[in-house]
Amino acid sequence: MNRTLFLIPAIALAVSALPALAADPMARVASAFGNTVLSIYPDGRSQKIWLQPDGAWTGLSRRGIPLAGKWSVKGDKVCLRQTHPPTLPISFCQVFPDDPAKGIDARDLTGTPIHLKLVSGHIDHTPAG
Repeated sequence: MNRTLFLIPAIALAVSALPALAADPMARVASAFGNTVLSIYPDGRSQKIWLQPDGAWTGLSRRGIPLAGKWSVKGDKVCLRQTHPPTLPISFCQVFPDDPAKGIDARDLTGTPIHLKLVSGHIDHTPAG
């Protein structure tokens, strides 16, 4: 499997965690701290990521593979770069959703449709509903 595919959903997940309500981009990201960003795929599987205040993120792929990397804010977008497992040295950026509680429909880097949402707390399973 192409390792860059691990990067795609994780990046997209970060988008749902960032409300567009605050003027300060860092304040937008703060709502994700301590919570789980889910990227739900058409087959029902999901990828999870957890953003840390120090600019790091960790996660689990749809197959349960541990992921990690760094995140940053550029304008109204959040950008993630995966460092574990190693991939191409690229960042993927997406615009923040208007309402992270409801989530947004988006596409990952390969064009696969996903639904992004923020779930309260640090979960390592996909919640029902």
